[in-house]
Amino acid sequence: MTGTCSARAPRALVVDDEEHLARLVADYLTRDGFVADVALDGERALELARAHLPDVVILDLMLPGIDGVEVCRTLRTFTDAYGIMLTARAEEVDIGLAVGADDHLTKPFSPRELVARVRAMLRRPRAQAPADGEVAARQFGDLAVDPAAREVSVGGRPVELTKLEFDLLDTLSARPRVAFSRRQLVARVWGEAWFGDEHIVDVHIVRARDHRRPGCPSRLRPPRRETHDPGSRPSRPA
Repeated sequence: MTGTCSARAPRALVVDDEEHLARLVADYLTRDGFVADVALDGERALELARAHLPDVVILDLMLPGIDGVEVCRTLRTFTDAYGIMLTARAEEVDIGLAVGADDHLTKPFSPRELVARVRAMLRRPRAQAPADGEVAARQFGDLAVDPAAREVSVGGRPVELTKLEFDLLDTLSARPRVAFSRRQLVARVWGEAWFGDEHIVDVHIVRARDHRRPGCPSRLRPPRRETHDPGSRPSRPA
């Protein structure tokens, strides 16, 4: 999703066909210093997103006309804004994350928690420039990761990743022999201030693995468990 946060007030787009809820969330965001736009359907959401390029989009999964899944897919074609998907049922979470949402909340939720999650997201820069010059591209078989250009290819073919997916792959590829825990990956990719279900890491790893070519073995594995299995070798610390 290309929105950026600078000295200007951050901009949010709230999309929900429940007008009372949409305006309540927008009001909380406004009081926290955001410029908040409201859309009650998918078509209007895309119009506002193209016009204003928000920094974050809070998007209901179930919308009249163009649903939240299709809206999220379309948003990813022209903006890198953070996306939070609102769902009515916990089992719908994977749907939103699969089309590029960065986080989710299940209704009913606390508007204060939503604002806190948005703030935590915006504190984590989308792109992280190297400290001293360019970092060399990393090669793992057919997989190439170029941190400086923020590009990924498999077998020479470019792979389209969301910003968050790239940040996750960048973190893992920088230390390929380290078995990270979910908590470690959340701290490095989402930021220390992020809170929520740490299993969101698993969903994004599965998405990143799905980008590989059919038949191409993946080096990405689910994060190790927080407790060590006595029957296995200990993992290296991150």
